[in-house]
This record gives sequence, structure tokens and C-alpha cells, in this order.
Amino acid sequence: MAYLGYRPGDADTAWGAFFDPRMALLPAHVVDALHHGPQADQVLLDLACAADLLDHGYLATETGYGRLRRGGFAVSVLTDMPGVTPQMWDWWFGWHGSDARRYKLWHPRAHASARWADGGGDGQYVGRTSLVEEYLGSAYTKAAIRFVPPEELGLPPHRLGDSVAVCARLGSSELPVDIGWLVHQIRPTADGSEMRSRFWMGGPEVAVRHGNMFANSMIRPVAARQLPDPRDLMVHCAQEMNHLAGFLPALYARFA
Repeated sequence: MAYLGYRPGDADTAWGAFFDPRMALLPAHVVDALHHGPQADQVLLDLACAADLLDHGYLATETGYGRLRRGGFAVSVLTDMPGVTPQMWDWWFGWHGSDARRYKLWHPRAHASARWADGGGDGQYVGRTSLVEEYLGSAYTKAAIRFVPPEELGLPPHRLGDSVAVCARLGSSELPVDIGWLVHQIRPTADGSEMRSRFWMGGPEVAVRHGNMFANSMIRPVAARQLPDPRDLMVHCAQEMNHLAGFLPALYARFA
């Protein structure tokens, strides 16, 4: 049964001591992005240009959100993570999905449930689908996150270097409908690493799984009403990534 937080007995695991419902304040640059409001589409990264994340430096909007000219919206979040390595996040994505009590460590105020669609345990996450239940703002979401190889989004392995790119197709766990894509690129910095998250939702990213053009045209208006609020998505991502980064090195040292 899905529920928020830990109930009696949930902390009786080897990792239970890492559950902490106290979460830090949003970083100042995320608050600034909220104050700024929607960004112009010309300063947002388009899905077709996802490989630009592998260039040196930063893009025009590292934290923000806005509507895209071709439809749908994009969300960006930059998370600084001192003491964290890209490999720690690569391990985390293969470890947390087999137990809801692990998933709740990530965002103790919003995550309710997680399991692998194939029923398996820890290990490789690429090629698998994580079925999660969580709050985005006040909206309860049941999502299917199908992890794909980075090259599926145009990020060739030979350009990743020391970085890690976690890529996925986002959809519903209740209906055979996908509504977006995500990339979390984690690259080393002088004192740890930084995560550059990108989401593309709605518009042309909505499709019926294994459907046809007619089915897609029928489902798109319905799916548009199920999309998360881009502000809520930006805040949620900033909260969970900053929270987990605070204890991920210790978690990794104990369980990896």
C-alpha cells in the first residue's frame, strides 16, 4: 500500500537511519527561477539538442521552465553536490527502485511507492521501468519511468567522459501513454559533481505506447490535462536531488 513517510517498522532496515523528513530550504538560484517565472522558449534547451549538455560550460537556462514553441514545456534544474561523484548516482538509480522504503529516502515528503515493473531487485536500471507513486506539488502521480540508453536521446557514450547521463521516457503506470522525457547529466566538479536535469513534457512528446497516428491525435488532449505543473516539477526535482546529495556519499559507502 502506498503512503507517505515511514510507519512503525519501516526504519527497521539497514538503511532506515538515513530517512530524515527534515529537508533543507530551496537553493537561492531555484528561488530566483521561481520569481522570474516562465522563460522564453529561445533560452530553453530543445529535446533535439540534448547533446548540448555534453559541451563544456553552461547553457542559457540551467534552472527554469517555460513553454516551447513546438508545444509542451521544458524544465531545467542545476544541483551542486559537494562530495558526490557521478558514479554514486549511477548506483543509486539501480538500487532505490526495488523497495519503497529506499525510494522514500529521496524525498520523504513526496515519495509514496516504487517498484520495478519486472519485479526484479537491485542492479542495472537501463532497459527497465520503475513504477512510482509520488506527489508533484499537491498532485498525486502514478508514473512509469522507462530508463533508456543515453544514445537514444542523442548522447553518445564516447562523449560522456567521466560524466553519467540518466535518461528515461516518462509516462503513466495506469494507461499505455507516455508524456515526456528526462535527462539527468551528472558531471564532476572541483569539489564533487553537479547534476543538470532536463525534462520535456507534453506537446509532441505525448504518444500512445505502440500506438498509431490516429490514437496519438485522440489521446493528446486527454494527456495534456494530466501533465504536471512545470513549477511543481522544478521544485520537486530541486528538493529531492539536494536532499539525497546530502547523505548519498555515506549511503554509497555502506551499501554500494
